Amino acid sequence: MEGRGEVRLRADAARNRQAIIDTAREVYRRRGLDAPLDDIARTAGVGNATVYRHFPTRCALVAAAFADTLRRVIHQADQALRDPDPWAGFTGHVTFLCRLQATDRGLADLLTTKVAAAPELEELRGEAYRAFIRLADRAQTAGALRADFVAEDLLLLLMANAGLVHRTAEAAPAAWQRFIDLALDGLRSQAATPAAPPPSPPALQRAMRQHGDQLGYS
Repeated sequence: MEGRGEVRLRADAARNRQAIIDTAREVYRRRGLDAPLDDIARTAGVGNATVYRHFPTRCALVAAAFADTLRRVIHQADQALRDPDPWAGFTGHVTFLCRLQATDRGLADLLTTKVAAAPELEELRGEAYRAFIRLADRAQTAGALRADFVAEDLLLLLMANAGLVHRTAEAAPAAWQRFIDLALDGLRSQAATPAAPPPSPPALQRAMRQHGDQLGYS
């Protein structure tokens, strides 16, 4: 039988792990993905060694902190796919994503950053991306979304919104709403005018990897 001391140590370890995850979520929300692990450890009230014991890499901690949020994104996309109005489902989901970015600087970074060493996170991101493609296809088939819209355009929107969030979060926290309202009007089929060619998927993936490298998540 396990000794009471061992059981207590395991319970303490589980509490420490959860405290680190909860703290990381909050620190990333306020500061973005470049928040140092030292700050997370100090805020959680544990030593650096404790953080690294539970999460040997920054990628492992980010995966633990954001997996549930990405599952929420997937769930919301599934709900949007059930909307009988394809345009409302599409715009509602885009607005949902941009609102999440506006309230969570870490997620604003994550949605446009490649975290190659966190396969679980990348798998969830891929599932969310595929759900978005289905939303866009529905809206295009209904004739509501401009015909030249491609999946990479979502990344352009999220990259632009992430930059806006970082620049205006303190001074003008609602600025993202005007941006997305204007952007969505420009995506309506009846408002479409010829657009420049979109960046290639490899080019955008390269940009996401480069941003991940800059943040230390390669």
